[in-house]
Amino acid sequence: MNWTEVKIATTHEGIEPVTALLLELGITGAVVQDAADFEEFLETASPRWDYVDESLEPLRTCETTLTVYLPVNAQGEREFAALEEGLERMRRLDEDGAYGRLRAWTKVVDEEDWANNWKQYFKPMPVGKRLLIRPTWETLEDADIQGRAVLSIDPGASFGTGGHHTTRLCLELLEETVRGGENVLDMGCGSGILGIAAMLLGAKSVTAVDVDENSVRIAGENFEENGVDTAGIRRLCGDVLTDAALLETLRSEGGYELITANIVADVILAMLPILRELLRRKGTLILSGIISERADEVEKGVRAQGLCIRRRAESGGWVALLCGEA
Repeated sequence: MNWTEVKIATTHEGIEPVTALLLELGITGAVVQDAADFEEFLETASPRWDYVDESLEPLRTCETTLTVYLPVNAQGEREFAALEEGLERMRRLDEDGAYGRLRAWTKVVDEEDWANNWKQYFKPMPVGKRLLIRPTWETLEDADIQGRAVLSIDPGASFGTGGHHTTRLCLELLEETVRGGENVLDMGCGSGILGIAAMLLGAKSVTAVDVDENSVRIAGENFEENGVDTAGIRRLCGDVLTDAALLETLRSEGGYELITANIVADVILAMLPILRELLRRKGTLILSGIISERADEVEKGVRAQGLCIRRRAESGGWVALLCGEA
């Protein structure tokens, strides 16, 4: 499959709002290039960082960009059109230009080139106390594992490597929450990473839902890669806010002890009544993908559904909420 590489020009301050727009549109897996991040790396990576590869020097002064990959098909065309409309709205509202140019440009790349371009940046990483994320193309030694459960992932064009703050926060809260035997609903499953983690930690079943057909396919491949019991896995494609048949299918499962929704604040707020309905008594709801400026608003929405905030976790300007019955 060919992909359209979309680069969006913004500023360091614009990273979070542009990311929020992408997630709202169902466009996931953005790669960020930001000079501020490079300078931070130089300051913290080593106490005596006296050599920088020449190929990295342009990062000192680069324009901040977010890069995403859209399929070369009708769905990709719709997503790009919606993205341009969203950027136009942001430009109108950004009167002082804090978010930069907010312009997007494209080029077509084939799947092999796309994969090789970003895989060099995704390396094995420990998360929490019990998980180790392993890209499927990387080999681990026993010494690397150190008693952790290995979660193998190839996100393809979907969101979810464990590297982003929102996903890491969810994984850490899952680790705290899963006790064994839970029926889990993962709304906005992306690569399937949260559902896989839940199964590795002892959950009984996972229903993985995403609006993007490609994400649902990739999640299935990742479940198989990890050798989890596929009899306990159900993958569904659709928008629960507009798809009555999908909602009825979820209702027919009788509720869930654990629900995860790593999406974006506006979508979470719209979904909260449905998530509350699907959550079993004494169940747990994990919400993430919330920029810190919107966290209080989401908390208010959670309380309006008769739930309480058990824990609020924050990282890099993002917030995840662990919620349950009051």
